[in-house]
Amino acid sequence: MRSFATVTTSAIVMLSAAAAQAETWDMALAYSATNYHSETAAAFAEEVTANSDLEVVTHPGGSLFSGSEIYGAVRRGLAPMGERLISALGNEDPFYEIDSVPFLATGFEGARALYDASRETLEETVAEAGLHFLYSCPWPPQGFYSVAEATSLEAIAGLKFRAYNATTSRMADGLGMVPTTIEAAELSQAFATGVAESMISSGSTGYDRALWEHVDYYYDVQAWLPRNMVFVNQRAWDGLDADTQGVIETAAANAEASCWAQAEELAGWYVEQFTEKGMTVADLTPEVLAAFQEVGGELRADWLERVGERGQAVLDSLQ
Repeated sequence: MRSFATVTTSAIVMLSAAAAQAETWDMALAYSATNYHSETAAAFAEEVTANSDLEVVTHPGGSLFSGSEIYGAVRRGLAPMGERLISALGNEDPFYEIDSVPFLATGFEGARALYDASRETLEETVAEAGLHFLYSCPWPPQGFYSVAEATSLEAIAGLKFRAYNATTSRMADGLGMVPTTIEAAELSQAFATGVAESMISSGSTGYDRALWEHVDYYYDVQAWLPRNMVFVNQRAWDGLDADTQGVIETAAANAEASCWAQAEELAGWYVEQFTEKGMTVADLTPEVLAAFQEVGGELRADWLERVGERGQAVLDSLQ
């Protein structure tokens, strides 16, 4: 028979292991480790780990959950923390699409004003989903990638268009292209195999996926600046002591400031890299740009109809 001392020692070891496990949080990330969003998250995790008893471990590149799974996984408590492209959650609540309404905010100054005006409602929307909002960071302005030269609407009609949210899907429809949903981690393969032939996305995404190997043309449309957000399962958040919550909030504020500055610094650099890698970088012709803007206006009206007073209040505050 095992002695009481042996049993007691085993129990203490098991409890200690459980306590150690409870002090480690996994952070699910959709983008590659070298993407600046993931690098920001890694710095955030390091700051929290260094200043509290909580260890935060990042899992970039969809290695823990794919991008489309992260929001649901954190809501269900399968991971305590994660990051998601906000506008990809438009089916959950149309307010999430506010940063991707075409031509509503086309530069960093406008994107920051839009974020400041919408943050309180964004936090409330996230809270209603059982999550606690931590920080948000933009992607560079969205440009148009195409395997065909966009000399006219006819030249791009019928192209398979990578969509990452409802807005990009409807924009593809409005411009005569064929939307197909593809996560960022699958982009290189999609363009290499012809599953995708065009898209609107940031310079960051194109650079990370070396799209110059498959795409010849990039048009600096600056249609909008979508954002990611980092959030925590509310029950997990409530289980933390006030000091640890304070450490996390401070690290989140630092991460947000750093990420916004880095996004603005990198925006032009990515476009320069496309030229160096052999892509043709140009502006859209007046005809094609006007078509983009016309579809954007229709999408803005549609979004306002779906989101109602919450969206209109934000836009009114920007006037």
